[in-house]
Amino acid sequence: MERCFILLLFLLLAGRSFGQQDQSAELASLLAAAQQAQTANNFAAAAADYKKAVQLRPDIPELRANLGLMQHETGDYADAILSFQEALRLKPSLYVPNLFLGIDYVQTGKTKEAIPLLLKAEKMNAADALPSLTLGRAWSAMGDYDAASASYRRALHIDPKQSSAWFGLGIAQLDTVEADARKMTDDYAGSSYAKALFAESLVKQSRYKEAAGLYKSVVSLSDRPPCMGSETGWLALRQGDSSTAEVQFKTEREQHPECSLALLGEARLRINNDDYASALELLQELWKRDHGFMTANAPLLIDNIASGHTRNFLNYLAAQQSSGSIEPDLYAAITQEGQLPEATTESPQPRPVNIGMAKQEFIAGHYAACAALLKSTLNSGNATDLRLLAACSYFTGDYELAYDAGRSLRTQTEGLYWSIKANEKLAFQSLAQFQELEPNSARSHILLGDIYRQREQYDDAQKEYMKALSISPDDSAALLGLALAYYGNSNVEKTLETARKALAKSPDDPEINLLIGEALMTQHNFSNAEPFLLKALSAKPQMLPHVHALLGKAYAADGRTQDAIRELKLGEDSDQDGSIHYQLARLFNKIGDTADAATALQQMKLLQERQREGAVIALQDSQPATVDEVP
Repeated sequence: MERCFILLLFLLLAGRSFGQQDQSAELASLLAAAQQAQTANNFAAAAADYKKAVQLRPDIPELRANLGLMQHETGDYADAILSFQEALRLKPSLYVPNLFLGIDYVQTGKTKEAIPLLLKAEKMNAADALPSLTLGRAWSAMGDYDAASASYRRALHIDPKQSSAWFGLGIAQLDTVEADARKMTDDYAGSSYAKALFAESLVKQSRYKEAAGLYKSVVSLSDRPPCMGSETGWLALRQGDSSTAEVQFKTEREQHPECSLALLGEARLRINNDDYASALELLQELWKRDHGFMTANAPLLIDNIASGHTRNFLNYLAAQQSSGSIEPDLYAAITQEGQLPEATTESPQPRPVNIGMAKQEFIAGHYAACAALLKSTLNSGNATDLRLLAACSYFTGDYELAYDAGRSLRTQTEGLYWSIKANEKLAFQSLAQFQELEPNSARSHILLGDIYRQREQYDDAQKEYMKALSISPDDSAALLGLALAYYGNSNVEKTLETARKALAKSPDDPEINLLIGEALMTQHNFSNAEPFLLKALSAKPQMLPHVHALLGKAYAADGRTQDAIRELKLGEDSDQDGSIHYQLARLFNKIGDTADAATALQQMKLLQERQREGAVIALQDSQPATVDEVP
């Protein structure tokens, strides 16, 4: 409706720009026909009429703008760009040509040229979400995910129901997590903060034994993220070891009373023991400490718990609610039902800075109060204040403030740590908002498919991607996701068939080209794989070692020894099992370089030993808990 209004507005402007004496009957007829075709969504016919009108009156910029809009609607972006450029040449202050020229530049890959136009359009019309939404896409394409997130937030401030903005924001936040994680790995791999994040990722993959070893090493360090003892307690719970969890939570509470996560763990232990009244007492204490913490972390109470405990505990809570023994907001926070308390969505009001008082509030578990005392220090550059602000705002569930504090500390390992953790939470919230607005859209099914695929549930992923394709048969993302799911299930023929359909829509997409090249490699079709792998060299930096390794293997199979060595060396970082170094050793021997061959063999043995150790731990992780171990 908004776009139609803009079009009609320009039509009226065009009508007022010349008098009745000068307006020919032919022009009036063309404009009426264009309006009628436009109303019927026959944009090609409207474009033809506007083109004739422009020929009659080439001096009217609004006519050229309307022509550009119709060309845009038909997908004729090249001609639309020319029309908008000419409209702006005649009248640079026009809103629609600035906006849609920027949109069409983004559509045609001219992102850098689009940004100034979109920024100008954003300033010209603060009530329209479209400039900010398109800016978000442009900044994402440029790899500036902070700017993209800010643009998407501006769009959502104008229109909170804009599902595309929620989706774009969630993806930009995930991209920020990925970029920050890469920086953490490159610059701070040995830090306690990097190890804590890696341990957390292992827990999500149910690789508990590996995670336990990492947490143990982190807890032993003086410089570590807060509440690591609580994290080890929760890990013990997931492993079915309630006695160890109880010791960990008790020790944490004694040594670090600020860690409400330990008190929440004790409440969970009491739920496991069917001591619901005692558990509720602890939860009420947590609620008094900090509403935001309780709301943000309540899902842990029933995560990975036996269904009988969950059902009985929720029934107990319902009975307490009926009798008025539990506050409605606390009940909503624990059950995640109804309207959640505002503490999870609103930043605390700032108060005069008092670092001593802020520390006291933190130790007492009053995270929101702590954050309110420190919020005004966000741009101060004071590392001590920012570290505490990041922790307090994260624990109270104000993830945007936690991210902002982490960003201010971005050059330090703590800053990256809080940025990553906060953006993971923010991305989850954004994508949940998107799914709520588009519960059965193609994009929603693609998102679910991606989640299933990341969890290696390939059959479930395939179902979701197929649902997406039933809604949008030519969706490149759905086709690629389906192809990747087929590949995960070792169905190479289906992988190639589906990936080629995706490639027809996006021939230069590096990920699609990589998948086809890798699938062809599994069929020993090395020469045909090469052109696809070469196109994949424009992939994200973290994917490049794998691409180089595949190219090296292809060159080796074709007898191009020196090329193979060069590519395999570039791909060494992707070697998980020693196979790349083994192939390098063979190639070095082939050219008589015994020294480098010996070095490659030594590296191969080290990697194989690590893999064997990992396999033992993974096997231990895969063993089901005994009946006695299940909480």
